[in-house]
Amino acid sequence: MPTYIYKNLETGELYEFKQSMKDEAYTQHPETGAPVKRVISPPAITFKGSGFYVNDSRGPAGEQTGGSGSGDKG
Repeated sequence: MPTYIYKNLETGELYEFKQSMKDEAYTQHPETGAPVKRVISPPAITFKGSGFYVNDSRGPAGEQTGGSGSGDKG
């Protein structure tokens, strides 16, 4: 079950709640009734190793790899 972060609109305090993806977002804290809003945060994902960037998949400057338009066809 995913964990969602909510912010108290009055105090700015942050809360974490586990709820189903099918559930509606809370508008009030389930225990205190204080107004809350779901905070959208970036996913926790890290790319490691080579091959994730455009410059990782290209050869040295001036070198062409494959493709059409090279001129001679035999």
